[in-house]
Amino acid sequence: MSATRRQSLRGWRFVLVGVLAVVLLSCLLRAFVLEVYTIPSASMEPGLAPGDRIAVARVGVAPWHRGDVVVFDGRGSLDPYRSTDPAWLQALAGVGQFLGLVGSPTVHVKRIVGLPGDQVSCCGTDGRVRLNGQPVTERYLAPGTAPSTTRFDVVVPAGSVWLLGDNRGDSYDSRALLGAPGGGMVAMDRIIGTPVARVWPLDRAGALERIQLGPSPG
Repeated sequence: MSATRRQSLRGWRFVLVGVLAVVLLSCLLRAFVLEVYTIPSASMEPGLAPGDRIAVARVGVAPWHRGDVVVFDGRGSLDPYRSTDPAWLQALAGVGQFLGLVGSPTVHVKRIVGLPGDQVSCCGTDGRVRLNGQPVTERYLAPGTAPSTTRFDVVVPAGSVWLLGDNRGDSYDSRALLGAPGGGMVAMDRIIGTPVARVWPLDRAGALERIQLGPSPG
């Protein structure tokens, strides 16, 4: 083999190793640091619309706050889901979910309204959600949106959260499971992370605001 050919092969090996290293680093980042999810429904409008792709900071145990938007695995709470699709189709769907091209049927995006120990109810005489007896202003709701047409009064147990979608009239959330085991609560250890930015569509790309939810002033 000529010296030129050996040098060419050595160059291609370097390129291949470099590509594999980039792919491995990308996979590690996606698995442990930052994930991309596609919003599958209108449940978080007006802030997040169907088809939006969001970058989600993956976390372990986090100091969650009322008002945080979180991405979570709904299996065991909102989703007693078991796929009956063929293995190859599930694998293809998994690749699409990893690339952020399609949403997962068991991954949801909602807002934390109640933390462990909170009493959350709706609605008071003023038509607003109450936290520990105090009305809260939910400025992320679209104008004219009722906080809830379903009445509820719950106390959030340790290790769980009470989650609602912003589009209250079109959101499958904790309210849908009031009469089920667990009462609509979602375990904190099912939270994957919190959205930090919208990456698609480009004309609306940018950092996402983090809202702290508390009693209304006055």
